[in-house]
Amino acid sequence: MTKYKFLKPDTLRNGVKIKNRVVMSPMTEQSSFEDGSITNDEINYYRLRTGGVGMLITGCANVNDLGKGFEGELSVADKSMLLGLSRLANAIKMNGTKAILQIFSAGRMTNSKVLRGQQPVSASAVSALRHGAETPRALSEKEITQTIEDFAKATKLAIEAGFDGVELHGANTYLLQQFFSPHSNRRADQWGGSLQNRMRFPLAVVDACADTIKQFADSPFILGYRISPEEIEEPGIRISDTIALVSQLNNKPIDYLHLSLADAWESSIVDTSDQRPVFEKIKAVLADDLPLIVVGHLATPAQVEKLIDSGVSFAAMGRELIREPQWVQKVEAEDEQAIRYTFSLRDLNELKITPPLLNFLMTAFRRGFPLSTDKHQLKR
Repeated sequence: MTKYKFLKPDTLRNGVKIKNRVVMSPMTEQSSFEDGSITNDEINYYRLRTGGVGMLITGCANVNDLGKGFEGELSVADKSMLLGLSRLANAIKMNGTKAILQIFSAGRMTNSKVLRGQQPVSASAVSALRHGAETPRALSEKEITQTIEDFAKATKLAIEAGFDGVELHGANTYLLQQFFSPHSNRRADQWGGSLQNRMRFPLAVVDACADTIKQFADSPFILGYRISPEEIEEPGIRISDTIALVSQLNNKPIDYLHLSLADAWESSIVDTSDQRPVFEKIKAVLADDLPLIVVGHLATPAQVEKLIDSGVSFAAMGRELIREPQWVQKVEAEDEQAIRYTFSLRDLNELKITPPLLNFLMTAFRRGFPLSTDKHQLKR
């Protein structure tokens, strides 16, 4: 039997036992129908990648129509999605893998074309610093309250669909992060201004979802929260802001904290003189009973084990599980030499990779998703 610590079980804050410490990170796959309902392609994609990892977190699902960030995005905005979501949960829950549905609103990280003519929304009417970004309109007080309710309703739908938990996507510059960020949040009411006020919306979403779980879940249901620790914008989120948020999350009924990083061992993207890994700073202020998930360019068993040895509870992998769905199973079988770390266009059918997902990988993630050197591959 292999000696790796990451293959040993661990327990979340609410007492749910996870069979190992490897997590499939939430990844965009752009393969839902136009209305956000699940496709057979997605079911097959997730079914291929489950059964080995301890937890599988789906790509983001929008909690309302204005929260849609891109075409082919899963929706959890309406009861009509229940049947498809149930199929997805059932497909993931194989051999003890926990099925986690990531829920979010894109906020300003969308456009009027995706929203079918509607203007994007955010905390304030401030556009993102990216090419072609549209200026959003600020959500009204009533809309803020409704959005909080939408997250709670999405959580209830996930419970009814049979998922083991939900992850609140407070990272990657989406709406929860937009309210927390001094760049995107320039409000002067209770939802903005001071650090305390900028935390109010994401914490209210946590409370609403936790209340829903308490009311409707018949068994322990996982509530996770994902964060991006810093922003390069000025003004923007700094590590001191994130530490303050984590201190608040420590006292909330969440079961894990998920740290979204480009590299698991990266240091500050703002202060280049500070070489201490960011996850160490977060772990230093994290409650002892709150597990930490860290993601970022993990591929080999040695890399995952090194992270676990550092005191991190769970290691999340993304792109590596796209090209090697049986990663955990091969490690368990002591067949590490069979693990693939490159991707061939000949493997598309085998790996259940749809054309929209392939296009996404070959554009947004081309540098981090290397092709093999097969000279017969399609030219791009």
